[in-house]
Amino acid sequence: MKRTLQQLLLFLQRENVINLLAVILVIVLSSGALVAFFEPDLSFASGIWWSIVTLTTVGYGDISPSTAEGRILAVLIMFFGIGLLGMLSASLATLLIHKRMKEDRGMCASRVDNHIIICEWNHRTRAVIKELRADAQTSNTRLVLIADIEEKPIDDNNLFFVRGTVNEETLEKANLQKARTVVVLGDDSVETTARDAKVVLSTLTIESINPDVYTVVELVDKANEQYCLRANADEIIIGSEMSSHLIASAASDHGISKVISELLSSRYGNDFYSMSVPEELIGMKFIDVLVAMKAQSNAIVLGVQKGSTGEFISNPDVDYLVSQEDNLLVISGDRDPS
Repeated sequence: MKRTLQQLLLFLQRENVINLLAVILVIVLSSGALVAFFEPDLSFASGIWWSIVTLTTVGYGDISPSTAEGRILAVLIMFFGIGLLGMLSASLATLLIHKRMKEDRGMCASRVDNHIIICEWNHRTRAVIKELRADAQTSNTRLVLIADIEEKPIDDNNLFFVRGTVNEETLEKANLQKARTVVVLGDDSVETTARDAKVVLSTLTIESINPDVYTVVELVDKANEQYCLRANADEIIIGSEMSSHLIASAASDHGISKVISELLSSRYGNDFYSMSVPEELIGMKFIDVLVAMKAQSNAIVLGVQKGSTGEFISNPDVDYLVSQEDNLLVISGDRDPS
């Protein structure tokens, strides 16, 4: 806040707004004193009120000069008022436009918290943002995009843009210390090896600044996965591997790619969610939880995750006891199927 106020003060000084306000104050005080002097029944306080009303061209008419001197002063104040207020309005408009232009060009620091930072801009970034906005849980979540592009690429009031490559400076502007998740995507402008190397370097930088933030990274070559693991990435997506698995599954089980696409997309159909175990189901066998979730919420339980980031157990044994620390992985039409 202090830094913002200092920047605002410097801008006001640079645009001569402070000087303009000082001139307006002097005119108000001096004209208020003069009209009180010229008009025998008018106090200084009433003169100040008359001066402000006249200068702003509001003209309530509750006070009006009756002497020749007072009327001449009123004419001067009217003409000066139009010019001064026009200059003040133009300066304030310039201030707002300048601030918006800096934000759109990624020149401002972000002061949001509990947000998601997305690194790099490409066609996948656009798709990621669309999916986040389609999910009820993240539809209004504040996002910060770090990318070396000219200006903010999409119109989203909850998307903040920081221009530049991923480094300590841009991550500080993105307020990494208070972020909850960072998504590191590959830079499509470089070849595969350099692209993965850039992702690993970005992950190292992020984890060194804020080890507690949850990092999701995208790689092209699975051989580079070990480096991201050493950089303490929390979740690694191998793009080529995902595509290969999906293509192979579609080749052997026709139409399965459509099912997978529906489950992974928040924009249509049923979705794949992770949710905490309902209180009444804690301690029950998995088979009973499976039946209860389908009967009560029309949700299909596919597996259990030990904690929010722990081991995933798909299709557990029927006698598996679901604990309070577990998360249920479900297929449902709503994130909160209760």
